[in-house]
Amino acid sequence: MRKLIAVLMTLLLMVTMVPAAQAEKAPAKKEPAKYQIPASVRNITKENTYPNSTQDLPYLQPSELTKKLINSSNVKIENPDLIRMLNEASINSTPFAIGYRAIIYLGQWALNYESAETSPNWEYQKINTNYYDNRGGNTPYQIKYVQESQKIVRGGLTSKITNAEEVKKMMLLKSMKKTNLPLSFDTVIGAGTKNDHYYNIPAKRLGYLYAYAPAISEKGKVTYGEVYLMLKGNRKFIVVKNVTSQGIGAWIPVQDYVSFGFVASERPR
Repeated sequence: MRKLIAVLMTLLLMVTMVPAAQAEKAPAKKEPAKYQIPASVRNITKENTYPNSTQDLPYLQPSELTKKLINSSNVKIENPDLIRMLNEASINSTPFAIGYRAIIYLGQWALNYESAETSPNWEYQKINTNYYDNRGGNTPYQIKYVQESQKIVRGGLTSKITNAEEVKKMMLLKSMKKTNLPLSFDTVIGAGTKNDHYYNIPAKRLGYLYAYAPAISEKGKVTYGEVYLMLKGNRKFIVVKNVTSQGIGAWIPVQDYVSFGFVASERPR
C-alpha cells in the first residue's frame, strides 16, 4: 500500500513539474519593433530649410447613410473619394415608395487596397555628399552634414494602373498607419540644411559623408468594380459588379528624415 502511495505521489509531482519546466524552457519572446529607425537615420524637420507641408490624409468618417450603404456592399469599400461622394448624397424616403425601383450607375472605382508588404529602404536615393581631404593633416578633422543644393525626392507607383491617384491615396493611408512615419509621394530637402552630428576623419585620410533620403516600399493588391446604387421601395443598397483585382507597388518617401553613411579612405572614391 505504501509503495502504491509513493508511486502515485511521484506521478503527481511529475505532472505538476512538467508545465513549469516547459514554461522555463520557453520564455515569451519579445518581438522587435518592425519599423525601428536605425541610429544612422536622423530627423531634420527643424533643420530643413524647406518647410514640407504635412501630408494630411485623415480617415474620412462616413455619414450614417454612407455607413449603411458601405455595409450593404458585396465588396469592401475604402476609397476615400467614393466615401466622400456618398457622404454628399441625400436620399429621402417616402412611405408611398412601394413598387418604386431605380438603379443608379456611380461609375468604375478603385474600391479598396490590401497591403501585403511594407518595408523601409533607408538609402532610397542619394541626395548629398560632403567631402574633406585630410591626407595632409596630422590630427583628425571633424565633418558634418550640410546640404549643398536643394533636392526633390519623388516616389510613385511602380507600374501604370487605372485610377492611379485614388490608389495612391489608399496606399499612402495604409503605409502611414503601419509605419507611423511621415510619408509623402513628394518631399524636399532644402539647400543649407544641416545636422550637428560630427564625424571624425583620421589624419592621412579622405572623408566622405553621404546623405540619403529614405522611402517605404509598399506592395499589395487593389480591387476594382462597377458601383451601382440600388433603390427598391424604402431600401437603399450598393451592388458592385465586374470585380477585378490587380497587384501594385509603390515607393513612398519619408518626409524630413535623412540617412547617413560615413567613409574614411586612403584613396579617392
